[in-house]
Amino acid sequence: MKKLFLLTFIIACIAGNTALAQRADYNIIPLPKQVDTDTTQYFTLQSGMGIAYDASNEEAVRNAKFFSEWVEQSTGIKLALTPNDKKASIRMSLGFASDKKLREGETLTEQQQEAYKINIDDNGILIEARNPVGLFRAAQTLRKAMPIVKNTKDVKVEMPYAKIQDEPRFVYRGTLLDCGRHFFTVDVIKQMLDVMALHGCNQFHWHLTEDQGWRFEVKALPNLALHGSVRQETTVGPNVGIYDGIPYGGYYTQEQCRDVVRYAAERYINVVPEIDLPGHMQSALHVYPHLGCTGGPYPVRTYWGVSREVLCGGNPETMTFLKTVLGELCDVFPSKIIHIGGDECPKDRWKACPKCQAKIKELGLVSDGKRTAENQLQSYINKEVEAFLAERGRDIIGWDEILEGGLSGKSIIMSWRGTKGGIEAAKQGHRVIMSPNVYSYIDHPQLKDVAKQPRTTGSYIVSASKMYSFEPLMKEELNDEQQDYILGVQANLWTEHVAYPEHLFYQLLPRLGAMSEVQWCNPEQKDFEYFKARLPHLKKIYDLMGVKYCTGIE
Repeated sequence: MKKLFLLTFIIACIAGNTALAQRADYNIIPLPKQVDTDTTQYFTLQSGMGIAYDASNEEAVRNAKFFSEWVEQSTGIKLALTPNDKKASIRMSLGFASDKKLREGETLTEQQQEAYKINIDDNGILIEARNPVGLFRAAQTLRKAMPIVKNTKDVKVEMPYAKIQDEPRFVYRGTLLDCGRHFFTVDVIKQMLDVMALHGCNQFHWHLTEDQGWRFEVKALPNLALHGSVRQETTVGPNVGIYDGIPYGGYYTQEQCRDVVRYAAERYINVVPEIDLPGHMQSALHVYPHLGCTGGPYPVRTYWGVSREVLCGGNPETMTFLKTVLGELCDVFPSKIIHIGGDECPKDRWKACPKCQAKIKELGLVSDGKRTAENQLQSYINKEVEAFLAERGRDIIGWDEILEGGLSGKSIIMSWRGTKGGIEAAKQGHRVIMSPNVYSYIDHPQLKDVAKQPRTTGSYIVSASKMYSFEPLMKEELNDEQQDYILGVQANLWTEHVAYPEHLFYQLLPRLGAMSEVQWCNPEQKDFEYFKARLPHLKKIYDLMGVKYCTGIE
């Protein structure tokens, strides 16, 4: 009996120790470029260990705090912040020794500026990065490698010896959120930015204006957001003539926008604001009907689809209005690129508008078989806006329609109607963001069984596997030089049918994980079955963050 009790006691002790000794796993999403491990040896991470960093560098201080918070959130291990402690178990160091060997005039790519190295051995954890952004990326890697521990008392984490070297494949790794159709609070935006940072994204494309609502405060035009942000009701489901009868609105003050910009910058995400022009402007026309071709009235649109009510291309006050809006936008958003939309601008009104026709005549625009005079009028507006923003040190980015009228080489094309526009733009020497709707539009269902998912746009065309299969460089159509114009890839979340935060994150996740490996990893690293095998741990982190996600994957 005593032997049985002793055996039971020993088993219990072993089980207890096993429960306390958790193990890290570097097979994360997105997968780092190079991971060499020795699983026969471990460094043991435990509470009380210190994190050393350069206390004179504000970003290094912040990144050390981030890492400490993430480790405690996942494991319960409390690390001490011990700046400039050379004997600390975790050391964050800025600078690569190899950079001293750069030849004169040799420069590093933007991706190389984000590079980092992690070395884990009996001395502890050494993180090296060229810039603070690399420290942040490395901290995220280790965060995702940590086990998720429920009983966090006296936990220790065994970290296999490893050498990790990493940098992103693409310089632009974006996600769009449409806040024009449905408005989301600043707190939700910040939560989305945290999710983006987890996946290595560095560009938040903020779609701020739509026919259904104007969301950006313009101080010189106070009524624009005050009244242009509110629609009297909203269509229920698809456009079948049924409405909820409830006024809907909301907009962001300039200080709120600056707050989002600050929060994003701390996570190394640039905020790219979009003011869609000259179409998708019915909410602005509601407030300023004289800027339309017919004079209105123009209610803020209550249903979805493309409106034929657009800014009057022949009214000189149109450009005054746009410059006022974009001038204040530049004051708020430091982004070097400003998105001007340019998509889905019907020309019906322009064809019948005396002012537009007079402007066409004044400019000497004539249909040439490829482009109508009205299409060339939109190109004129785009170029005027481009010149205005260039004076403020900004480049424009627009949907692939803006390519049709010709732009400067500094313009960036976002290819959404498939990849054709991006291919043509790269051949013309324009920088390109690939965002084709058949691979990147996450407002579509992600599972075949549409009936068991929240209402979404369109049909089942963008599953996680479809998104994961996308290769942005178009190597069959573009030569090596032309491929260099492809800056990166973006996922787009349009919100006609996405009205609540839970639905937002359900549409986003885990597809953003699939997109992150398109954005970050080289093609030879990608394997969808391997991706699925790594996904369960990432979902545990989603749980910790308190965000909803689609539990299935196809």
